[in-house]
Amino acid sequence: MVDSPRAKIGFRAFGAACLALVLGPGIAAAQEGPAAELVLGSGVSISPSYFGSNEYDVGPDARVRFNYLRVPGLLSFGSAEDDVAAEGFGLRGAFRYIGSRRPSDDDSLQGTERIDRSLELGIGLGYVAEDWRAFGEVRYGVLGHNAWVGEAGADALFRPRNDLLINLGPRAHFGSDRFMDTYFGVSGEEAAASPELDEFSASGGLYAVGVEVGARYAFSESWGLEGAASYDRLVEDAGDSPITDAGSRDQFGIRLGITRTIRLGF
Repeated sequence: MVDSPRAKIGFRAFGAACLALVLGPGIAAAQEGPAAELVLGSGVSISPSYFGSNEYDVGPDARVRFNYLRVPGLLSFGSAEDDVAAEGFGLRGAFRYIGSRRPSDDDSLQGTERIDRSLELGIGLGYVAEDWRAFGEVRYGVLGHNAWVGEAGADALFRPRNDLLINLGPRAHFGSDRFMDTYFGVSGEEAAASPELDEFSASGGLYAVGVEVGARYAFSESWGLEGAASYDRLVEDAGDSPITDAGSRDQFGIRLGITRTIRLGF
């Protein structure tokens, strides 16, 4: 997917996720108190070297998802039953890591300024039904670009067997003016120093649309395997950027990882 370079999390966070997968919960809350079931995942991904690139890198990938949450007197969503698929509203941990972009990364980037690494943190809300789901999330670059981004999507869900879930559906990606100009804009100084790139100002809004197909396989109640393949097309100013013209509007991604389900308060 187009956010694949952003979906790669730093190695320190990746290591922490791996540790959490192994250790699991240490303390259980009372039966009538708050309870939660969350899924932690860590693995590897293949994604474009930078936004608009036609070259690809391999890096770490980490994810978090809530299947069930109960806060007495406030809210409850999902299912606490082992044999019932989690349905209803749910929270999503939203974060992406974007690697730095250097002029030396590609001949077409000569003359551009270095863009430092960025870490986006946020939250998402989703709804799951028996054979479909939809979600939206918003993130802010707390390190690096200091800009707002968002993502929305929906999936058709297929369950050929109890331990296997397959999803297929569209994705849309959004970015603020600051985000767009950081990764797709070319300043006057950069254009003057570049042998290939013209000056370009990128405005915020929709910057990519695409599709993702994924699968989850449960080895047991606690452990599983997840993978996904995605395709995104850079559109609007992201597609018209000289940086994209020198690379590709078509962005592909693959990820694969191990998951650990953790139940708290049961």
